[in-house]
Amino acid sequence: MKFQNPHTLKEIAQIISCNFVGNPDFPVTGMNEIHVVTPGDIVFVDHPKYYEKALKSAATIILINKEIDCPEGKALLISEDPFRDFNKLTDYFKPFKAADSSISSTAKIGNNTIIQPNCFIGHHVFIGNNCTIHANVSIYDETVIGDYVTIHSGTVLGANAFYYKKRPEGFDRLKSSGRVVIEDYVDIGANCNIDRGVTGDTTIKEGSKLDNQIQIGHDTIIGRKCIIASQVGIAGCVVVEDEVTFWGQVGCTSGVTIGTKAVIHAQSGISKSLEGHKTYWGTPAQEARTELKEMASIKKIPEILSELNKFNK
Repeated sequence: MKFQNPHTLKEIAQIISCNFVGNPDFPVTGMNEIHVVTPGDIVFVDHPKYYEKALKSAATIILINKEIDCPEGKALLISEDPFRDFNKLTDYFKPFKAADSSISSTAKIGNNTIIQPNCFIGHHVFIGNNCTIHANVSIYDETVIGDYVTIHSGTVLGANAFYYKKRPEGFDRLKSSGRVVIEDYVDIGANCNIDRGVTGDTTIKEGSKLDNQIQIGHDTIIGRKCIIASQVGIAGCVVVEDEVTFWGQVGCTSGVTIGTKAVIHAQSGISKSLEGHKTYWGTPAQEARTELKEMASIKKIPEILSELNKFNK
């Protein structure tokens, strides 16, 4: 998330009531998760395991729970609870605004676009030309939809990221300030859920087609001309490259990359990044040809044992 106007390090420290290390006038232009940070951004880190990664990231302001030497060209915000204070900044710069109508007056809807009854369209949503939004679709604030997009009933675009910190009293949610971006010529089936990014965008690129009952997690990118069959679940921060096919009930863990033109057979479980131009099957998913050969070999075990018993007699 980029701020509308630049702020100083001192101003940010005052918002969250914390100490800072660096020039008080050090420029702060946004806040983001570590995988999408750019210079001028705040990134938070609250575990020693990830200190080095955060300090060496593109972010130039580190919200951290320990006083350490500040890298050259960067600044620190010292907080006893960076997770909490990152949420405070989200509330300050992107506060939740309750709706006062089913279609916000700030939404922009293009020519020849059809909005069926009982849809909800939030603040600052943009919908392009020649789209069809069927009944009972919910499109949360700041979602961007291109031209010639079809969205079927019951689908929700822009729900919160599934991102929690476990505390003694329960789970604390990391608040979401990102968007959902749907490019041109995308079809989305009924009862799909596409979560907004935590600070960036969850993106479905041009020409991709989604069946019914699909879950796409926060900050995930679905490439161009992908096909995703029903009941697929893709976690957050996944990169799916162009022309990938997911058949039904595939599950995919977070933070992996699926290469161009990969094909994932039904009910597979993806636990690591997969190369493109190959076909996969199984849990954990591996090349289908290898898996099928192994299954064929396993089926021969009774026959092999029977022959061994004859030999031993």
